[in-house]
This record gives sequence, structure tokens and C-alpha cells, in this order.
Amino acid sequence: MSEETVSEAAVPDGSESSEGRAARAPRATYRVQLTPDFGFAEVAALGDYLAGLGVSHVYLSPILQAVPASRHGYDVTDHSRIRAEFGGAGGFRAMARHLADRGIGIVADLVPNHMTVAPPESANAAFWSVLKDGEASPYSHWFDVEYRDGKIDLPVLSDTNEPHVDGDVLRYGDHVFPLPADHYRLVRFTDPPGYRRFFDVSSLIGLRAEDERVFEATHAVMLDLVAEGLVHGLRVDHPDGLTDPRGYFERLRRRSGGVWTVAEKILIGDERLPADWPCDGTTGYDALNRVLRLFVDPAGEKPLTDLFVRRTHASADYPTIVADSKRQVIAEFLRGETDRLTGALARALGADPARLRGAVVELLVAMPVYRAYAVPGEPVPAHSREIVEEAARVAAERADPETVAAVAGQVLDGPAEVVVRFQQTCGPVMAKGVEDTALYRYYPLSCLNEVGGEPGEFCLEVEEFHRFCQSMTPTSMTTLSTHDTKRSEDVRARLAVLSEMPHEWAEAVAGWAERVWCDPALDYLAWQNLMAAWPISVERFTDYLLKAAREAKTSISWATPDARYERSLRDFAARAIGECGPSVAAFATRVDRYAQINSLGQKVVQLLMPGVPDVYQGSEFTDFSLVDPDNRRPVDFTARAVAMAAGPDLITWDGAKLQVTVSALAARRRLAAGAAHTPLRAEGEAAEHAVAFARGGDVVAVATRLPVRLANRGGWGATTLTLPPGDWRDLLTGQAHTGRIPMAHLLARCPVAVLERDVRSMGA
Repeated sequence: MSEETVSEAAVPDGSESSEGRAARAPRATYRVQLTPDFGFAEVAALGDYLAGLGVSHVYLSPILQAVPASRHGYDVTDHSRIRAEFGGAGGFRAMARHLADRGIGIVADLVPNHMTVAPPESANAAFWSVLKDGEASPYSHWFDVEYRDGKIDLPVLSDTNEPHVDGDVLRYGDHVFPLPADHYRLVRFTDPPGYRRFFDVSSLIGLRAEDERVFEATHAVMLDLVAEGLVHGLRVDHPDGLTDPRGYFERLRRRSGGVWTVAEKILIGDERLPADWPCDGTTGYDALNRVLRLFVDPAGEKPLTDLFVRRTHASADYPTIVADSKRQVIAEFLRGETDRLTGALARALGADPARLRGAVVELLVAMPVYRAYAVPGEPVPAHSREIVEEAARVAAERADPETVAAVAGQVLDGPAEVVVRFQQTCGPVMAKGVEDTALYRYYPLSCLNEVGGEPGEFCLEVEEFHRFCQSMTPTSMTTLSTHDTKRSEDVRARLAVLSEMPHEWAEAVAGWAERVWCDPALDYLAWQNLMAAWPISVERFTDYLLKAAREAKTSISWATPDARYERSLRDFAARAIGECGPSVAAFATRVDRYAQINSLGQKVVQLLMPGVPDVYQGSEFTDFSLVDPDNRRPVDFTARAVAMAAGPDLITWDGAKLQVTVSALAARRRLAAGAAHTPLRAEGEAAEHAVAFARGGDVVAVATRLPVRLANRGGWGATTLTLPPGDWRDLLTGQAHTGRIPMAHLLARCPVAVLERDVRSMGA
């Protein structure tokens, strides 16, 4: 194998039983964001530290060749090469060997839905060939393109300069295109492209992964690594964008030999991963949102919602904000996708597209999930039909009912193009309308504004959490922080405390806002994140505010900048930190007494609940990061390694979080795959403040919830927890416990416990 490429190798077909897949699932993963500054050699150097931490696999961001300067890797340019900036194929092999010597495997990130067409376009040789030769190109089947008058529209033009010929290429700014321009047309950057893209990102072009030739060409390197035993698990990025996710996972399962595979799938509410998708679960947002809501006080919902309305003058009705946000992104950013779907429907119904468009828009707005899961030519699952029919009932309130009914019928039972295009449009509308718009407009308590979260639902009862755990796929991933979360787990831990002290919080915000003015649409969000991410530099805070304002689209957007408004945000950030910083710091210090309890509670629950726990890079210490790229900053691994070498520390927040991580992951080593989740219920006047469960017969996890109210009531009192039979040792404190234990004694030194059963008491 050369340093640049990985030769093609056969991968055995076949699949495994669910028991076999559970046995091959990682015990615990550690997500690392590779960058040009932090490549394979740097990951290899973490081997001893990660082995000591207790993870079984490193979980890498995309490793194939992407735009050289890319700091995320989802903008792939060449599927035939391992990324040179990380160390190439040789660097990958050396890293894999080094990690394997320490008992650590590798989970890799697959990006099957799209490639980049970012400048220079020539970096994507396959797309360059299509631009040069059109449908005669050997790569014409690779991309989901639409020829208009025989040309592919490329949205790159602005008012800054003009395209010019330079030898045998056409140049426009940083863009380079082949000559002659017979098969493409340059249009304004705000115009719809002549291809399916990733959401509204015109620099990412949709791939036809359903084509076996495309699948083989774009997966060859990764399948080689799996076959050689260098990659042991796969994370599939954005399967909702694919024409046929189920078919994709079936092919991937066959070609990978059944390696552990999870889907980056956003599930809303009680939605579950389709049972017929042959993968091992999700990447964990469903678990994240449920763990978070265990630590949010429902009593804070009304006062915080009232505060939000008072400060922003926005609606208190979250569904209305979602619907308005979806309509706006369809009109301003997803017009091309909607037009293409409407055109397919018009051909199927023999109708005028203009007559259908209103019904199409309202049906998309009313869809509550990212995909309807209908497969062309197959019976529609009952739950899929129910989702679309309910959406049609809602849409009929704003569009012609007969037209809505006709459209709804076609998107489930119509031609393949209609069924597929509808589902490929639902995802972008949900992502851009909810994740990237509504969640920046509605934020009574912004820790709830997470990917896949429902900010209108303030809490989760402990019993409901246990039911979720007992229904979980044991091979599904769980997480608290990712490269895509809106806020890190510790920022959310601080914000959750506000649900228990809403009146004190309202008074603090009023005082700060009197001194420093901000756009009312952003003011309350700004103060929440300033306090929760404290200490934060003016630069980081400004970057967050600019992104939040652009995503909210109430004053500016990515497509409609306003230099004067943006200067006002920079000024606000500087003044808020400079003039209110001491007061904000004092409030954060008060919050941290309780936020640390939330932080450790979330961690112990996530690491020991059913599933495959992931630790996002650096989050074994406190991490007060905001949305990307803030959450992808370099991690000080030296400090973490020094702390681990120094031994247990339950005094500092960093030390306690590291110790909880190490202890919980150590306990998982003794857990059998798929160990049962058994709820344990505290008894007494403060029982609601405990969440506890046993895993199999070997491990018990205990966490404290709603710590402000617990402190206000004077602590645990006579509340007790009865442990399963046998003798138990707390891995955090070394204390031994058995039988019925007072909670005040069990959690005297730490607000959480990780109990392991003494093997000598197995016969007790």
C-alpha cells in the first residue's frame, strides 16, 4: 500500500446475529476531531492516556481527502485517498498499530451523501469531469444533478468581479472551471444550484450512493481498512439525505462483514430508528436529550417562558415559531429543492406547479420528523402513513385541502422520484428551519435547544427515563457532547440550574441589560450563553453572537449581512464582558455549586446507561464550549494526562469529572454486552432528587438531580436507597455499602456514586 492510496481488497459478504454484533460493539468510544494541526501521529500519542481513561475505541472524524484547510473533514474531495494533511495512509497505519498495541480500536466517520465543490473545483476530479464532458463523463452517474437547458447551474456569482478565461480554464475569484463551458452555467450565489446539495450548502453536492458503482468507488478505501482489521466500527453521516437509507445500510452491512455501524440520525420525540435499517443504532442525540431533561426542573417552565417573552417580545408558542421558521427557510434558502419536488409532483398529477406549490410548502412545514421512511414500490409502513396524514391535516388549515390531499397521497404512493424527493427535502427543512433557525428564536432555557431536542418540553420524569433505557438498542451510541451540539454538556449543566432559580436569574438579567443594550431578539440568548460559558473571551463571545444572529434570521442572515448591525454585536460583546463581567462571574460562581452536581450526574448516567458511551474530546474535564467551531478548539491533553497520573481528585470539578469518567468506564469493563437496566428507587421525602439504576448484577449508578431544591429543603434527610443483594464498593470513594443506605451517607463525599458488586458476595 502506498502512502497516498489504499489498494482495493475484497470484503466478505454476510451478516451476524444481533448477539454477535453486540459482542463486537465498542465498550466505549472517544471522539477526536482531526485537523491539519492534529493528525494521526497526535492521536497515536494519546494511546496510553486513552487506555488509562478506559475507552475501547478512538472515534475519528472523517479521514478521507478533503479540502486541505478543512477543520471538519465533511467536505471530501477524493474518496481514493486517506487525507494527506493527517499523515496519509502510512500515518493511518502507524496510528492503528500503535493504538492496537494498547488495546484500542478505531471507529471511522463515513460521509456517503455528499462531496465538496468548493474552490478549486478541480480538486474534485469526478465533478470536474462532469463539468467538462457533461453526460458523456464517466462520472455522470455520480452526482444528483439537474440539467437545465443542457447545463448545470453553479451558484457562485456576486457583484465583486467578473469571470475571465485563463488558458484552458475559466476563473472566478477562487473558483476554477474547465473550458469550454458547454455543460455548466454560472449563476448568482443566491440562486438554486442545478444539483441536490447538503441542506442549503451549495458547496456540498449530493452523491448517488444508491448506485452500486458509486458506492463501490466512494467506499473502497474504508472497506479495505475494515477488511484489514484496521477499522472496527463505522459512523454514517446524514443517512436521511440518501435516496434509500435502508438499502444503503443493507449494502454496507454486506460489504463490511457486519462491522458495528451507527447512523447520525436525528429522532424527534418518541420517534425510533426504523427497525428495518440494518445498523446498530444512532449516534446518541436521542439519549443526550433525555439525560439532559432529567436535570431540568419543570417548575421553571412558566417563569422562564414569561421572562423570555418579556425580554424578546416573541411568541410563547414554540410550534408557531417552528412553522414560521420553516416557511422562511423554504422561501429564502430551499427554493430550488422545493421547486424540484413541486415539478415532480406536477408531472405525476398532470397539474400546474404554481397550483401545487402552496400545498407542498405547507406539507413540508407540517412534517414533524426528518424523513417519512416510505420506500418506492413497497407498502408504506403504518407509522409513516400516520405521520404524513397528520401533517396533511395540519397543512390543510393553510392550503387548499383537496390539493394537500393529492400531494400527500403522491409523496407516499406516487412515482419514485416524488417519494424520494419529498423525503430528501424534509430533512433540510427540519435542519435549517428548526436546528438553525427556530432554536435561535425560542429559548426560555437554551440548554433544551439541542439537536433533536424539544425546547417546549422542560423535563423528563425519572420513570420515563428508565422506560427509555429499557427499550434502548444496547448497541446504540450515547453521548453528551459532539462536534455538532449547540452547547457543551457543562454549559448545559449550568443552564439547567436556572430552571431551579428563575426569579434570581430574571433579576440578574434585568440588571445586566440595563447597563448594556442588545437587539431584543438576541439579548436574552446572549446573557444565558455569556453566563453559562464564563469565562469567555470577547472574540469567542462575538463569534457566537454573530452566528446566533445569522441563524435566527430576524435581523441578519448568512445571505443578508449588515455591517452596522454586526459592529453593534461586537460592541455589545465587549461592553457586556467589560462592564458586567464581574457580576456575571459572581452569578456563574453561585450557579457552579449546583452545576457541578448536574455535570457529574449527567456523566455517570450517560456512561453507565445502556448503549455504547462516547466521550467527546476533552469532556472528561469541564468544557464550556458553544456551537461550532467553538466546540472544535484544541484540547489540552497534557493537563488531562497530568491529572490522571496524579490520582483521584474529588475536590475540583475537573478532577471529579475525570474520576467519574475513569470509574464509570472501569465499571463498564465488567458489564456483559446488553446487561439489563433495572431501576432502583429511593425512598423518603427527597426521593425525587435521586436517579439510580443497576446494570446486570454487577454495577449500580446513582446521581443527584435538581440540587437547588434539594439544598433548599435541607438535604436528603432520611431518604434511603436499597441496593441489590450483596456487598458493593463505590469506585469513586472506595467505601463499602450493603443493603439499605441513607442517601446522605452514600453521597456524603460526591453527589454521584459508581458502585461495583464485590465478586466474593456473588453467592450471597
